[in-house]
Amino acid sequence: MALLRPLLLDNVPSIQQSAALALGRLANYSDELAEAVVSNEILPQLVYSLSEQNRFYKKAAAYVLRSVAKHSPHLAKAVVNSGALDALVNCLEEFDPSVKEAAALALSCIAKHNHELAQSVVDAGAVGLLVLCVQEPELTLKRISATALSEIAKHTEELAQAVVDQGAVPYLAALISHPDAQLKRYVCQCLSQIAKHTVDLAEVVVEAEIFPRILNCLKDIDVQVRKNAATCIREIAKQTTELAKLIVHSGGAAATVDYITESKGNARLPGIMTLGYISAFDDSLAMAVIVSKGIAPLKDALMNEPEDHLKAAAAWSLGQIGRHSPEHAKYLAE
Repeated sequence: MALLRPLLLDNVPSIQQSAALALGRLANYSDELAEAVVSNEILPQLVYSLSEQNRFYKKAAAYVLRSVAKHSPHLAKAVVNSGALDALVNCLEEFDPSVKEAAALALSCIAKHNHELAQSVVDAGAVGLLVLCVQEPELTLKRISATALSEIAKHTEELAQAVVDQGAVPYLAALISHPDAQLKRYVCQCLSQIAKHTVDLAEVVVEAEIFPRILNCLKDIDVQVRKNAATCIREIAKQTTELAKLIVHSGGAAATVDYITESKGNARLPGIMTLGYISAFDDSLAMAVIVSKGIAPLKDALMNEPEDHLKAAAAWSLGQIGRHSPEHAKYLAE
């Protein structure tokens, strides 16, 4: 590392890039090596270079920062302390999409650890530019930006609100019907990370008219798209009676029942919980789940799923269905 460090300032651009790439791959390998990059004081040089070099070098420098930041909050903090955030945010305004991708990925790796780091990414002004990146035509850039927004929004209500305030939700919601499976995964995940915090945030997601389109994702060929869509529906269903009703009126109860029937293992969990949350609010919603034939797949999960937490969830949801009246209980008994 001591030998690579001076090469970052070499006169020949290709040598600079190769040195940065080598450092990035070392840092990527383990947290010990990432620590060594920090302790050799390589980060300030990279940050300095990010502001002025050509696009290939910017990509390589962002790669090193991401490789260091991904390991732990402590290492991500070192990247922030080196002044990298402003430089990375500036890279989001570059013309070249691959530079934007590299910067967005680095920001995502910083934001994922805890709310303080995510807040520092927000304070650096990244969110608005990430929302612009979501609208770019390049597919990989859309994916990475959606992931970065998700990593920011997941921590606290305030951070999710920051993502909402920059107008991210309508653009994300529009991508629910996109043909690319990976993008749909990240979009559904991001929307659920926003919706989970409060009623208001869940309503913002719903107002972007994700129903009934998100129900189509429950039938997607990609397993992860189905699971993330089910998780998003669950986060909305748990908030209020009105939102649960809206899901049922959109055909969400029947779609969720089909989803649980067709999936196995951990993928079932968000669907099982959704039926429980919907049923918990009032007797008419619980009856809607019964009419949608929700009892049979919950019973199947209770009997046939090997893992305790899935059995527990199924038992809880069945309890929410049956607790309203003797009539509801009779359906369960039968």
